[in-house]
Amino acid sequence: KKISPHFATNAKSMFRIHRDVRFSKDKRPYKTHAAAHFRHEAGKDVHAPGFYLHIEPGSAFVGGGVWQPGSEALQRIREHIATNPRAWKRIIDDPAFARGTELHGSSLKRPPRGFDPDHPLIEDLKRKDFIALVPLKDSDVLSKDIVAHVARACRLVAPLNRLLCEAVGAPF
Repeated sequence: KKISPHFATNAKSMFRIHRDVRFSKDKRPYKTHAAAHFRHEAGKDVHAPGFYLHIEPGSAFVGGGVWQPGSEALQRIREHIATNPRAWKRIIDDPAFARGTELHGSSLKRPPRGFDPDHPLIEDLKRKDFIALVPLKDSDVLSKDIVAHVARACRLVAPLNRLLCEAVGAPF
């Protein structure tokens, strides 16, 4: 709430432990990790800007951003970045952000329709996901200060979420 009052932290934040095995070759019934998504109040699903916590031995992280946004939101995000390149560069070039996060997600092979292939940020405009991950050590997860570690990571990715909220017209 101190980072932004518009992101939910409640019982609905936790992901279920059961795996969806209907279309999977792996029929193990339970996930091997615990996860929570602190989504924006304007979002009805995981495709809205949010913060994410993933806890798994040897692979824990905090994430922020938007995963697989709908076509309208994706278009608005790309247009916002294309017309506000300094705002985007200020976030991704910030030394703390660049040192402490990794940008993840899938991208198009070619420039999206309607965007100049020579745009200086074309590689970023090709993104289909706008996610930054902050790795956590197992010792961070197991420490009594886990909440502080998670909060620090959320503060690190908050500027990305602020820009994404601006792009889709949601308050931050």
